[in-house]
Amino acid sequence: MSPRALGLLAALLVLAADQASKAWILYGIDLPALGRIDLLPVLSLTMVWNHGVTFGLLQATGTAGPIILAAIAAAVVAALALWLWRADRPLVAIAVGAISGGAIGNVIDRLRFGAVVDFIHAHVGAWSWYVFNVADAAIVCGVAALVLDSLRPARHISAPPSPKLPTP
Repeated sequence: MSPRALGLLAALLVLAADQASKAWILYGIDLPALGRIDLLPVLSLTMVWNHGVTFGLLQATGTAGPIILAAIAAAVVAALALWLWRADRPLVAIAVGAISGGAIGNVIDRLRFGAVVDFIHAHVGAWSWYVFNVADAAIVCGVAALVLDSLRPARHISAPPSPKLPTP
């Protein structure tokens, strides 16, 4: 399978998993009505409507805010599509696909709800991590894979030995 096809498959899988998990949270178990469900002592499902970007940064409320953030994310996805088109290594293609699928999933939320559906909440004692979703996890993992890939030693293609010329 070509790197492009792998990247597109990764994007589609992340997008499907993200949207399915959010549909289950909203309509299957109705987490907005429940607020929180403790699964483990360190993991809960906690309903949060995120009006910002990753980890709640750049809060954008009002009618224009979600549309502006969705437009910025769509521009990023277009740049990622170009990167995917040029990707020559499977790891890079899969990572870019995962980031793209996650970004598209969050754009869909912004356009549908005016905010992103976040619900995965890790915590230990008084320490609490940000509430996030499947798309956010895919974006973070994709970026981590790209960073790790960039730290690998470069593969240099050596030039073929030059032909020896006869000596006079």
